[in-house]
Amino acid sequence: MFRKILVPMKAVIDYNVVAQIDDQGLDVVKEHVKMSINPFDEIALEEAIRLHEAGHVEEVVVVAIGPSKDEEQLRQALAMGAQRAIIIQVDAAIKDDPLSVAKILQKIVERETPDWVMMGKQAIDNDCNQTGQMLAGLLAWPQVTFASEVTVQHGQLCIEREVDGGRQVYCMPVPGVVTVDLRLNTPRYITLPNIMRAKQKTLEQMTLEDLSLSLVPQLKRLGLSRPPSRKKGRIFHDLDQFLQALDEGGVCR
Repeated sequence: MFRKILVPMKAVIDYNVVAQIDDQGLDVVKEHVKMSINPFDEIALEEAIRLHEAGHVEEVVVVAIGPSKDEEQLRQALAMGAQRAIIIQVDAAIKDDPLSVAKILQKIVERETPDWVMMGKQAIDNDCNQTGQMLAGLLAWPQVTFASEVTVQHGQLCIEREVDGGRQVYCMPVPGVVTVDLRLNTPRYITLPNIMRAKQKTLEQMTLEDLSLSLVPQLKRLGLSRPPSRKKGRIFHDLDQFLQALDEGGVCR
């Protein structure tokens, strides 16, 4: 049996919300907007909880890096079935910088000593797909990315991943880092009794000072803009007209 799985989690704007760019053109509007657990992280958490329920893992600990208001999403994670939660309170610039997040998670891993770190392959707000790989590099741990199936065999996690040529299966001894894909599972619905029980679970608050870290973001956002509007399409019922339009548009054929 594994002793502990650590699941990093990021609070993001709910995927059903149409994001609006702020007046400065540097960020999206987050005030009075519904926030949710990053879908990839929610899938990682669901898989960790399933391993716990199957008797393969003793404890599931979820950790978030962000402002104090992200505690709401941590409570949702506890209601899903995690045993403990940790929030490291940082500003938005640190939260959105993959290397800074990886360095914070490295400190948490050294403190919690989990057998596995299981996390989403990317966050839907920036799609960087870097933090898991960076964390594995900082820890010098083996890693498997884009997991589409996870099983336990002979004291190891065996991860199946989909690739262009088919499927690959890797088995790794502890400790290690796994990033998950959307096809791994469907997260459970959170019931009201579990929401009430989650209020009694431990949610620890920490700062960078508690971890003896002083971080400077390595990425700077220069601006945000919406993609240009697509031109209205044309429907051709005559082949000659279609070919003529291609010629007029300078399309090679």
